[in-house]
Amino acid sequence: MFSSFSRASSMAIRRVAVRGFASEASHKPVIQIYGIHARYANATYMAASKAGVLEKVEGELAGLAKSAEESAAFAGFLENPMIPRDEKSKQIEDMLKTKVSPITLNLCTTLAGNAKLIDLPKVADTYARLMKAKRGQVDAVIISAEALTSQQSSQIAAAIKASTKDAKEVVITSEVDASIIGGIQVQIGDQFLDLSVKSRIEEISRTPI
Repeated sequence: MFSSFSRASSMAIRRVAVRGFASEASHKPVIQIYGIHARYANATYMAASKAGVLEKVEGELAGLAKSAEESAAFAGFLENPMIPRDEKSKQIEDMLKTKVSPITLNLCTTLAGNAKLIDLPKVADTYARLMKAKRGQVDAVIISAEALTSQQSSQIAAAIKASTKDAKEVVITSEVDASIIGGIQVQIGDQFLDLSVKSRIEEISRTPI
């Protein structure tokens, strides 16, 4: 009887462990980003996912990054190395505790305690990348000699979506550069595709006759 009970208990424990592991994995970001900013962003993402506030935290971090960009006083506070860590943690907590979620507040006080509050905008940018990946969103910059029509943008977005794995949405940012003469240049993340007339002319000029 005891051995039967032990086997049953062991199986139950394994089932709980497997469920716990699966649950933990379900909260991980869908892409892997490495580096100091990513460590904070990844931890914040997982905490926000477990709490069901991914989008809320995304908006809060975007707002803080925008404040750092537009407010010299706030940017100066983030960057000031003369404020002791404990004092900086207390100041940022007092500043945000009634304005943001506990998860965003915890991130900010942790950054302050580690003398990394200056990196808040970069952590926010990394978190935004994780959220875009979760939504299957691909950002593409299209450079053309003339402004694209809405139909051309839609066609390019459809082509990118069809050729990009897991892409659910393609967000096009258009730029005009008359020097490329014709055709387009496409920037998707770290990938660059040059389909411009200028590039073709340069290629021909380098070809031995």
